[in-house]
Amino acid sequence: MTRDKTPALRVAGRPAAAHLRARAPLLTRRVVARLLAELPVYAELPQEEVAGDVAGIVQHSLRQFADVLERRRPARAADFARQRDSAALRAEEGVPLDAILAAYQIGAAMAWEDLTAGAEPADLPAFQEALALFMDFQRLLTSAVSGAYLEVRQILDSQEHGGRHALMTALLAGDTAGHRPAPRYAVLTLLFSPHPDESGSGQRARIAARRKIRRVRTALDDVADEPALTALDASGGTALLPFSAGWEALDDMVAGAAKAADIDITAAAEVTGPAGVPAAVAQTAEIMDLVRRAGRPPGLYRLADVLLDYQLSRPSGALAALAALLAPLERRPDLLSTLESYLAFDLDRRATGAALHVHPNTVAYRVRRISALTGLDPARPGDLQLLNAALVARRSLGWSTPGK
Repeated sequence: MTRDKTPALRVAGRPAAAHLRARAPLLTRRVVARLLAELPVYAELPQEEVAGDVAGIVQHSLRQFADVLERRRPARAADFARQRDSAALRAEEGVPLDAILAAYQIGAAMAWEDLTAGAEPADLPAFQEALALFMDFQRLLTSAVSGAYLEVRQILDSQEHGGRHALMTALLAGDTAGHRPAPRYAVLTLLFSPHPDESGSGQRARIAARRKIRRVRTALDDVADEPALTALDASGGTALLPFSAGWEALDDMVAGAAKAADIDITAAAEVTGPAGVPAAVAQTAEIMDLVRRAGRPPGLYRLADVLLDYQLSRPSGALAALAALLAPLERRPDLLSTLESYLAFDLDRRATGAALHVHPNTVAYRVRRISALTGLDPARPGDLQLLNAALVARRSLGWSTPGK
């Protein structure tokens, strides 16, 4: 940054701006420690929030005021963009406004105390000038933070009770008269794993859950033609995305949302017009159930990905007969679990052994025993299809497999 030639404002025999700038890292640590000690809502924030945005905003504000002291001119309202962005995030996470303002006041008081330590009567003119700049800085900062926070809360409240909520309700009910739906929707049923910071039941867990949902919503909005319609909680939910892109965009979206939220996400999706939304919601919920029962990994699934499971989950007299193909393994749970893993890993002995924590030769032995007991050999394409179908039939009938 280019510095002008304004004479340095000196307090207690030292340049005030240079002193504050040099002390900013240490002051930041002290301010954050005090916030954690005195404000319960900050003590319950996820660690990544404290070490990241909270500490970053403290240090940014200290250096920003150091620049004001160096210029010996008041700050401008436009200078507080980072503080406004931070306040907007806290609003989305439900952190109370009074706690945010208290945090800024604590930081300001500690900075002023450090800046003026050792001041003497001869410093009175400089002290008064610095105080005027300080009070003006705090006024602008408080106004920026409060304004950004209240603006976001107003938007969130209106979204929850306004037109988007009404449109989603209408789409789910199959009656969009009086609404203007998009021509095409990606209908998603979503399942979220817990974030590590969600453990427990305190404010920290609630904030972590809100942050997770916010990041997923952002990813949904990025791929949607218009803001997504969502009904989400910490475990997942339903999303309707006005959508004109292809399946690859949905795949990328699920992967990106999982990365942004630092969680596993499993999604079932179908694309349909407005009239098909209720049926698509029911179908994606069923796809998700099949995916979960099969123990499949996180990711995006369509009906085509679980077609065999879906078909065999329909009421049919063939189900029991298919499941009975594995009856000889009922007393050998180790063989059943090995068969599940062996098929899941595309007949790869090493991968199966690693998953089961056994030697690949043990896997080979167990596969031979499975073949001997059932008469079905996974190496034969026809038998492989029957074994897969038999396992799906067992799941459809609710017959458990060890380890699942």
